[in-house]
Amino acid sequence: MRLLLFDFGAGEIMLVVLAILLVFGPSKIPEIARGLGKFINDIKHASEDIKTEINREADRIDREKRLEEYKASMDKETDIPKTKETKKDSQ
Repeated sequence: MRLLLFDFGAGEIMLVVLAILLVFGPSKIPEIARGLGKFINDIKHASEDIKTEINREADRIDREKRLEEYKASMDKETDIPKTKETKKDSQ
C-alpha cells in the first residue's frame, strides 16, 4: 500500500524522518515540527487572503461594468429628440 503525501511513499517518508532524527537529534524535532506547522498555516492564510482579494477585485470590476451598462441604457432612454414644441418650452 502506498501512502501518498506529495507523491512520497511510506518508505520514503520514514527515510526522511530518520535523516531528520540523525541530523537534528530527537530534542529538536518538536521545535522543527512547530515551525513547519506554523509555516504551513501562514501559507494557507496567505493563499486565502490572495483568493479573497482576487474575488473582491473581480466583484468590483463586475459592479463597475454593470453600472456603466446601466448608465448607457439610461442615457439612451432619456435621449429624446427635441421637437418644435419642446424647443419653445426650453426658451
